[in-house]
This record gives sequence, structure tokens and C-alpha cells, in this order.
Amino acid sequence: MRIALVSKACLVGAYQRKLEELAALPDINLTVIVPPSWRDERGTIALEREHVSGYRLIVERIAFNGNYHLYFFPGIARHLDALRPDLIHIDEEPYNYATYHVLRIARRLRAKTVFFAWQNLNRRYPFPFDVIERAVLSGADACIAGNHDSAQVWRAKGFKGRVEVIPQFGVDPDIYSPQATGVEVPVTFTIGYVGRLVEEKGVDLLVRALAGLTGNWQLVIVGSGPTGKMLASLTNRLGMRQRVMFRPWLRSKELPAVYRALDVLVLPSRTKRNWKEQFGRTLIEAMACGVPVIGSTCGEIPYVIGEAGLIFPEGDVAALRACIQRLMRDAGLRRDLIARGRERILQHYTQKQIALATANVYRAVLAA
Repeated sequence: MRIALVSKACLVGAYQRKLEELAALPDINLTVIVPPSWRDERGTIALEREHVSGYRLIVERIAFNGNYHLYFFPGIARHLDALRPDLIHIDEEPYNYATYHVLRIARRLRAKTVFFAWQNLNRRYPFPFDVIERAVLSGADACIAGNHDSAQVWRAKGFKGRVEVIPQFGVDPDIYSPQATGVEVPVTFTIGYVGRLVEEKGVDLLVRALAGLTGNWQLVIVGSGPTGKMLASLTNRLGMRQRVMFRPWLRSKELPAVYRALDVLVLPSRTKRNWKEQFGRTLIEAMACGVPVIGSTCGEIPYVIGEAGLIFPEGDVAALRACIQRLMRDAGLRRDLIARGRERILQHYTQKQIALATANVYRAVLAA
């Protein structure tokens, strides 16, 4: 199978491990097209070349960098014309112009198409994005949905092709791995949040929950975004300045060491009118590193955690505080969740397993 995968997400070095696993399969000849950088609320994310063996990587400029709905690759046609792929995997939502642009090229080349979607709300889009979405849904052969709600959204919108629920990326369990030492009683219990600093991620709820927490603890917040200044001000008002450490967003290869320094990772996401948690990648990264996790009931979080962590009702500060306090006091529970979390990763969320499931979609589409 000649596969072309078009993806801005594959800028991230840790995500490229899935590409190596795909390329290692004997029936796949893989070419990946990525931009040199992408801009979002964290700043400019430059291409990392961490795992680039076994496949061809093409770096192609994009127009409207940072505009999620309008960006596209103006020069991508010449690469696809030269590659003549059997299938093009467009690693993007169906209502974005980048997806529509590549889909039109694929039709001319008579290549099969797969799009990827995280969107888990049945939203209606204004012109021209409604037209783009309808064109993609009527023309694509398959959808890989990153969460269960997303699969239901595209069926409800009339997509007739194949739909499979597969996370976009897993983790490499050799890179995201636990510390060699066993579980010890920490002198200072370290609570962590890793991710975007935006309102929907609920980091302010975590800060408020810690205001009433007893014992010796500290909070490490790793990330950047528009709510960063508000969170710093909130910690000051609550008298927690000495217990809270803010760290900037880090490269993917630096994150395993960050996770291993935590005693618990918290993802306190909350549903907004136009957003709910689509997956929660930091959860699987932390579990792979042997860190217990606590997550809210928002979106896909309960599916990701399963029985391997603690879950609290989204927005409930008291319930979140109780979960953290329980973990602080119960070393046996921490040991149990560490073991469950690691096992859940090995069973469901390694890059190899995600690659195998993705390849099975390719095979099914081409066989049909």
C-alpha cells in the first residue's frame, strides 16, 4: 500500500513514533507531509525530528499558519502527483479547508481517502465551512474518530463510510516509562497539570481545590496559554504562591521526566458551550510513566481512564479536593493505580497498537 499521510500534528517528535510503527508494517510504503511549524496559543511549535526512520518525511509550507479552519498546503499537489498514493490519510477535521483541498487532489488521483476527527459536538458551521464539511463527508471513504462522541457526530451528520474509534496517537512505553524505584511516601506530595492554559481545561478549579488541602504538597503547572496570568494571580490571592510552580511548555522529549517527578496528574477539564474534552493525552502519558491520574467526567476522560484512576464530577471543587486528599493518605491506592494505569497503556494505548489499528482501516478501505 502506498500511503500518504498529511498531518500538522506530526510536527511533534513523540507523535512520530506511530509513523515508524506504521512504516515497519511489511505492506505499507509510507510518506508523511508536515509543515515546518504551527502556531497556536502556546506560540510557534517547530518541527521536531525525533522518530523519522523507515518512512519519507516531506516538509511543505502552509498558508494561513495558525488559522485552524483556513490553513492548507498550497504546493502539496506536486508531491501527491509524484507519489501516486493508493490512499491519503488527511489528519484533519472534515470542516477544515486543508481536508477539502487534499480530498479534491485525491479524487483526481483516484486515491482512497481517510480523514481524522476529534470534534465531539454536533455543531453547525457557517459558509463556507458547512459546504466544505458536506463535500468531505460525501466524498471520503473512511473516518478515524478520536473519541466515541465524535463517531456519533459524523454518523448523525450522515457520513456513510467506515468509522473507527482510534486515538490519533498513543505513547511509546519505552520512552514514557516509570521510575526504576518503587512507590515511596513523598516528603512533599507533588500534584501536576500539563497542558494548555485555557479556561476549558479547568486549571483554576484545581488551584481552588488545593486551597483547602491539608498536608505537605506542591503544585507544578506545565504549559502556556491565555489564562496563565489569571492563574498566577489566583494563586497569590489564595496565599499559595510558595506552593505553586509555573513552568513553560516543554518539548515532547522532556515530558517523561516531568511526569516521573509527580505523585499525581490532574486533568480537571470542564464542558463549555463549544467544547468538551476530546481525549486528554496527558492522562495516557502520565499513566505510562507510572503516575496515578485524576480526571473529571468531561467528554472522553472517563473512557481514557477506565478503572485505572479516580474520576470526579466536572466543576466539583470539593470532590476534586477529596480525590487528591485520598491519594495523599493512601499509599496502597497509589500503588494500585500505578499498576492499573501502566497495564491499561500496554493493553490499549501504545503507538504500536494505534498504528496497527490505523493500518487495519487502510486495508479495509482499499479492499472495499
